[in-house]
Amino acid sequence: MTKQCIIIGASHAAAQLAPSLRQEGWDGDIIIIGDEPYLPYHRPPLSKSFLAGEKTAEGLAIRPAAFYEKNSIQFRQGRVTAINRSTQTLTLSDGQEQSYDKLALCMGSRVRKVSLPGSELEGVHYLRDITDVEGIKAHVEKDKHVVIIGGGYIGLEAASALRKLGMNVVVLEMAERILQRVTAPELSEFYTRIHTEEGVHIHTGIAVSEITGETHTEKVICADGTEFPVDLVIVGVGILPNIELAVEAGIEVDNGIIVDEFCRTNDANIVAAGDCTNHFNKIYNRRIRLESVPNASEQGKSAAASICGVSKEYKSLPWFWSDQYNLKLQIAGLSLGYDQISIRGDKLAGRSFAAFYFKDGQLISVDCVNRPQEFMLSKKIIAEKLSIMPAQLADETIEIKELMKLSSQH
Repeated sequence: MTKQCIIIGASHAAAQLAPSLRQEGWDGDIIIIGDEPYLPYHRPPLSKSFLAGEKTAEGLAIRPAAFYEKNSIQFRQGRVTAINRSTQTLTLSDGQEQSYDKLALCMGSRVRKVSLPGSELEGVHYLRDITDVEGIKAHVEKDKHVVIIGGGYIGLEAASALRKLGMNVVVLEMAERILQRVTAPELSEFYTRIHTEEGVHIHTGIAVSEITGETHTEKVICADGTEFPVDLVIVGVGILPNIELAVEAGIEVDNGIIVDEFCRTNDANIVAAGDCTNHFNKIYNRRIRLESVPNASEQGKSAAASICGVSKEYKSLPWFWSDQYNLKLQIAGLSLGYDQISIRGDKLAGRSFAAFYFKDGQLISVDCVNRPQEFMLSKKIIAEKLSIMPAQLADETIEIKELMKLSSQH
């Protein structure tokens, strides 16, 4: 009998895991079950170039259909509603059953919904998949008003794209600063300045109480009574890992599906990769759940190896990026718990700088805006736990090549 490996979720992790299975020698069937009518596609451009109309849905595909055909990777559109670990079968929403020998959970995450009065009105949108963005595009028109609820990366990337399309953009953030959940005050200040210079109106420490209109959005009303006219509302208040199937199947879960360094769950026949997983990170010595493409891809490789009985440890440094206007932000590492910060460049006036975060004298993270060389340098220093002085990083008279030498001397 041909062995079956089923991958639940047509995500970034799945797009890497499936071909990696072939590279590791899996010669059985590979079936990816996804609930969208698309092959796995790049999600980061959704809030950027796809929203701005610079990319088509076809142009988002991670790999062309011919690649999957050549590697005998099948796709099935559908939704898995249950995993039966004892019989090694899946139940789909249409009632069909599918057996598996090995199972990979690449279910990603979904948007956090709001239950505000008026949130069901036409013109209120989330931003997570192609269908969401197609819905948003229908309301995009020069000089129309858009309110974005949530000042995280998705909200700010959407603000950038819509501002470039000539819309009047307001960003409302409940926290005291934008990006508060994910970055340091220095970066929040920088992006507040940039968006303000570009004509976006940012309001922080403000809560939305309702959205009003007959059938379509007309106003966003805040708890303090402030009102904003609106043609389009985009809600970006975070995402939730898709863990329900795992919970119901008795797979160990704690803020994500618990995996070891080889992306194995507590079931010998089930691996997991991507946004829906929680792993122990040796660099930071704690368990983390990451929402990032590089994490999904690297875990996909480890998970595929595990399925084939090969041990390929996942131990990558977390990194992320965000494109807003003409700025590329690249982040290496996690800045949580930093006790010292060093700035290279002018964050108050320019559009290019790097912020280095230290803890107990060790570089743990960096935010680089239009600074690719500093990003590459920092990735190496953090991953290899090299030493460097904060003052040296801040000194722009010292070239990057020289900093590299200084960092390896310790």
